[in-house]
Amino acid sequence: MKNLWNIFTNGLINENPLLILMIGLCSSLAVTTSVANGLGMGLSMTFVLLMSELVISVFKRLIPPAVRIPVFIIVIAAFTTVIDYVLQAYIPALSASMGLFIPLIVVNCIIMGRVEAFAYKQPIINVIPDGLGMGLGYTWVLTSISLVREILGGGTILGIDVFGGKFTPVLFFALPPGGFLVFAFFISLGLFLKTQLAGGKSGKCKMGCC
Repeated sequence: MKNLWNIFTNGLINENPLLILMIGLCSSLAVTTSVANGLGMGLSMTFVLLMSELVISVFKRLIPPAVRIPVFIIVIAAFTTVIDYVLQAYIPALSASMGLFIPLIVVNCIIMGRVEAFAYKQPIINVIPDGLGMGLGYTWVLTSISLVREILGGGTILGIDVFGGKFTPVLFFALPPGGFLVFAFFISLGLFLKTQLAGGKSGKCKMGCC
C-alpha cells in the first residue's frame, strides 16, 4: 500500500511532468490563459492517460515489441477521440476555446512517455496510481498557472470579475511572455518543494529512524 502511495505522489511533486520532467510544455503554456481551459485540459489529459495506461498494462503480453509504438498511438488516439467528442457534445464552449489542443493530446509526450516507460512494464495495480498521480500533477500545475494568468491578465476567475472593476489587468500575463514568466515561477516552486521533501527524508535518516 505504501508503494502505491509513493507511485501516486511521485506524479504530484517529485516527478511532476511539467515542473520536474518538463515534458508536454507547448500545449500547456498555450491553454493556460484561463482557469476553465487549464482545468479542462488537465482533466482531459488525466482521463486519456489513465485509460491508455490501463489498456496497455492489461494487454501488454499480447503486444509485440516491434509494433508497440503504433499500438500505443492507436490506443491513445481512441481515448482522445472519446474525450474530444464528449466535450463537443456537452461543453461545446470549452471545446471551441481549446480548439486543436484536445486532439493534439494524441501526440503529447507525457502520455507516450508513461505508456512506454511504465504501463508497458508494470502490473495494472501500479498503473492506476501512476496514471492518476501524473494526470492530477499535470492538472494542478496547469490550473494554478491558469489561475495566476487569468487574475493578473484579466482580473477574473472563470470569467467572473473578482475585483469589481477596481483592478487594471496587466496584459503582459495574458500573452505568451507572461505565461513563460509564471511557468518559471512554478518550476522554482516545484524544485523547492522537491528539495524540502528530500531534505525531510534525509533528516529522518540522520536521526536513525530509517
